[in-house]
Formats: sequence, C-alpha cells, structure tokens
Amino acid sequence: MKKQDMMYGIYAVESLLTQAPERVLDLWLLQGREDDRLKKIVSLANNTGVTVQRAAKKTLEDKAQSGQHQGVVARVKPAKALTENDLDVLLKKTDKPFLLILDGVTDPHNLGACLRNADAAGVHGIIIPKDNSVTVTSTVSKVACGAAEIVPVFQVTNLARTMRHIQQVGVWIIGTAGEADSDLYQADLKGSLAIAMGAEGKGLRRLTREACDSLVSIPMAGQVSSLNVSVATGVCLFEAVRQR
Repeated sequence: MKKQDMMYGIYAVESLLTQAPERVLDLWLLQGREDDRLKKIVSLANNTGVTVQRAAKKTLEDKAQSGQHQGVVARVKPAKALTENDLDVLLKKTDKPFLLILDGVTDPHNLGACLRNADAAGVHGIIIPKDNSVTVTSTVSKVACGAAEIVPVFQVTNLARTMRHIQQVGVWIIGTAGEADSDLYQADLKGSLAIAMGAEGKGLRRLTREACDSLVSIPMAGQVSSLNVSVATGVCLFEAVRQR
C-alpha cells in the first residue's frame, strides 16, 4: 500500500473504525444520505474522534477511483506490515494454530474473498509471499467486508523457508493439487494445521508444493478442471472446521 491509501465501502470502513480507528486520517460520507448504515459510521467516528465530512457523489467517486464506495470513503494510514517475527509470536500464543497459505494469488478480489472465508472459518492468520502476490489494498478490504482488519496477513520473504519453519513447531501443512492421489475428505485436518492454496490455473509453485507434508485434491464431479481459488479455499477451510 502507499503511505496513505483510500478505503471505501460500509463494512470495510466500519471494521476499520472498530478495530483500528487511529489509522483513519479523513472520512467522507455521501451528502444527504442519513440511513441507519451511515448513522452507525457517524457514531463510531464520533466515539473515536474522527471528523466526518460530507461530500457529493462525484467527489466520493473520484476519491474511490470509481470503486463501489457505498457512500463512504476514508483516507487511511497503511496497516503495519506483519512479518515472520510476528508469525512466531502468533504461533507461540495459539493452541492448535489454523493457518492459510496463499501462493501466487495476484487478484485483489480473490485475496479479499479468501480473507472473508478465513475470518468466517476462524483462521488465525494468512501467510503470503512478498513477491508474486497481491497485498491488502483498498479493493481487497472492500471485497473482504471487514475481514482484512481482523485476520492477520503475514508477508514473508521466502515462502518455502517459512513453511519449513512452521513445520518445525508442529504445524502440519496440507497443499491442494488437482492430481493428488488422496482427496480433501480423507485428510486429517484436526490438529495444528496450515492449508496451502495456489493461484487458479497455475496451482502451487514447485518449491511450495515440495514443502507441504501432503497433497490433496477436491473431488470434482463436473466438466470444469478447477475452481476459483477463493471458492476452493472456502471448501477446504470449512471441511477443516467440520472436522475440528
């Protein structure tokens, strides 16, 4: 993210005002709109000392760069980047950590949807590589509907090395691959676990795949060869939830 970024959308801004109001520099709401959803934003802003400004629809569209702002735009400080050291802290304080590894996901809409799935499934954190991956942008936050401010996202320099490290502290890593011999529903997903997902089409990169403890596939009954990564992520995470 830039030193300052625009965040837009009711759920994304509401979550930010709830979780980290100190990041909000400016807040604009649609002039003339007074419904309950915006009143809650105003209340949160007033309680946290954030000044509310009213603006015309065209002004909000310009600030959100044509994004679906829903009448709410905020100029924000970027979130503190979480690193391998922060991941270590999480692992030490979490009993049976439940992690999601995303390898090569470059579409912000897919990352946002994965964040939303992860929050719903109770995932403790998401691990992404610094290179060959989208970061948490305003679009990601909008699609995530608030989950981007709740689920920690750890950016790591060397994904395969980080995977080996979390294995050393007892986390079992299961990767997904269409050609895997065993399927998702045969896997044991109950203990300390990380599920590794690759980008749609390309799948997991070779080094990422080799760093997994085992590989599973999602049974496919139709003619399509693969699922969108956010859909596949939801399937895998909620099978783990069912077992856990």
